[in-house]
Amino acid sequence: MVREDKATWKSNYFTKLVQLFDEYPKCFMVEADNVGSKQMQQIRMSLRGNAVVLMGKNTMMRKAIRGHLAQNPKLELLLPHIVGNVGFVFTKDELVDVREMILTNKVRAPARAGAIAPLDVTVPAQNTGLGPEKTSFFQALNIPTKITKGTIEIIADVKLIKTGDKVGMSDSTLLNMLGISPFTYGLIIKKVYDSGTVFDPAILDITDDDLKARFMAGVKNVAALSLKIGYPNIASVPHSIVNGLKNCMALAATTDIIFKEAEMMKEYLADPSKFAVTAAPAAASGGAAAPVAAAKVESEKEESDDDMGFGLFD
Repeated sequence: MVREDKATWKSNYFTKLVQLFDEYPKCFMVEADNVGSKQMQQIRMSLRGNAVVLMGKNTMMRKAIRGHLAQNPKLELLLPHIVGNVGFVFTKDELVDVREMILTNKVRAPARAGAIAPLDVTVPAQNTGLGPEKTSFFQALNIPTKITKGTIEIIADVKLIKTGDKVGMSDSTLLNMLGISPFTYGLIIKKVYDSGTVFDPAILDITDDDLKARFMAGVKNVAALSLKIGYPNIASVPHSIVNGLKNCMALAATTDIIFKEAEMMKEYLADPSKFAVTAAPAAASGGAAAPVAAAKVESEKEESDDDMGFGLFD
């Protein structure tokens, strides 16, 4: 098979990228650091039918997008984010579903010296199976050990690497000796593009309940501010009506003024005994049981006193 020349390959790449932007309204901008060719092939296969992955050089991606700005000016929002080892995952499906498919395609990898740790690494307490001659190596890393049946045993969990730290040669050697592959690598979603809008992937985690809660919090703040400065609007008017009704009720309670909403209040104030009506059934049921129980106790007491401890024929 004859390989196409460089100019033709670039032209085909530009055409493909532009076609994908025209065909797919949504895409993820992903970072592919530490992702090998075999893993990338597996990712493409797993996304087949749901998404299309396109990687490339940053200069070529920028040039293709700039050349297509006349047809789609909103693509300019992507240009500042084309930094590092990035690519695109185009889709027409739900963004949340495709994101899960991308994030689940990860492989475990050993800690290489010089790499930046994406997470904390802790060496658990265990019997390493290594001989006593390796004791000095563990001592150099301040790892508490003891000799058990001729092998080195780590007696406590040790936090070896912190997130963001550079993996040292000794750390890498130790983890490889213990057979620990602490890191996982895959495509990392950096930005999301949807119909001309670029946003962080965290936005996809927002639910309808979150939106309702944020909206109601905003409505409460608007109502509170409007009531404070006396500026009526659709958010504060219901509170103003309720507060006004409370003032009218208070005025009716201290004067002879009466209106429909205050009739029941005036009736209770005129005859406070009506407040006890609701408690009467509970009191009646409890009060009826108490005398019966008291009478029973009293009867038993009288029988005990009359007996005086003597039998029938004494």
